[in-house]
Amino acid sequence: MAKCPPTVDQQLPDELVAEMALLSSKAVAADFIVLVEELKARFGSSLDAVLLYGSCLRAHEIGEGVADFYVVVDSYVNAYPERYLRYLNAWLPPNVFYLEVSKGEQKFRAKYAVVSMADFESGTRQWFHPYLWARFAQPSRLLYARDEVIRRRIHRALAHAVITFLRSSLPTLDSSPANAEAVWTNGLSQTYAAELRPERAARARQLAQFNLDEFARLTAHATPALKDSLEVLPDGHYRCVADAVARQHSLKRWRLRRWQGKVLSVLRLSKAAFTFQDSISYAAWKIERHTGVRVEVTPMLRRHPLLWGFKVSWRLLRRGVMR
Repeated sequence: MAKCPPTVDQQLPDELVAEMALLSSKAVAADFIVLVEELKARFGSSLDAVLLYGSCLRAHEIGEGVADFYVVVDSYVNAYPERYLRYLNAWLPPNVFYLEVSKGEQKFRAKYAVVSMADFESGTRQWFHPYLWARFAQPSRLLYARDEVIRRRIHRALAHAVITFLRSSLPTLDSSPANAEAVWTNGLSQTYAAELRPERAARARQLAQFNLDEFARLTAHATPALKDSLEVLPDGHYRCVADAVARQHSLKRWRLRRWQGKVLSVLRLSKAAFTFQDSISYAAWKIERHTGVRVEVTPMLRRHPLLWGFKVSWRLLRRGVMR
């Protein structure tokens, strides 16, 4: 995965780290812990941390939905007895799996993505594509950490995600004064466009409004590390200080991220054929939901998931979804 210039650790404000630690420690419904216990049993001593994010977190319950977890492991060698899963995870992180746990008459479902601590830290700080830093700049919950050292590393990675998100998206704003809602709506719009996702400006604005208090605090705490990108105005608004050349360079990088993201999305969906239960049907549904492109799942494609991936890519190219 291509990298952005690293955020120097000395530039990581203590207040931002503390804010991410506070947000990630908020309580969640007990239903989520049922799934976390199963993940702890599956990964054993290789498990460093478990984070919850996504729509079920925003809804505060699982219900009939599918919870989204990130499982952070110490290494892929320790996490998997199967060599091919180690290679797939190292080649294109994360690997994605399905989890279903019954408790009494209730059934809880989750998708969980597996990533090493090294990749998690790099992905929230240095990856060119926003796959990780866009997700974890937003609110998440740290539901398990092996020890306090791991907990602090996760908190710092989450803080780095905020800095990387803002530093990467701010130059695409014009120089007009903007509040925290406008800053995050712009950034989320850019990151959503860089993946095979249906969300655009309307969804980005909705999420920015839903988490506005948190985003406002995160922006305020991040500003000491963004003096070259962001000016704080007397009325509490912000102004992007990037010049026209920097803005054009940023827009070019986001166009590249959009192209890269569509390719990576198809590759990850194809890779899920080897890790995700009934992955072909799930991926076909996900692609149709996100792009409007219907991909027929034939018995032959079920037997040859990589062929399915190439067919999907060709269909998306012909429809102009991938450019």
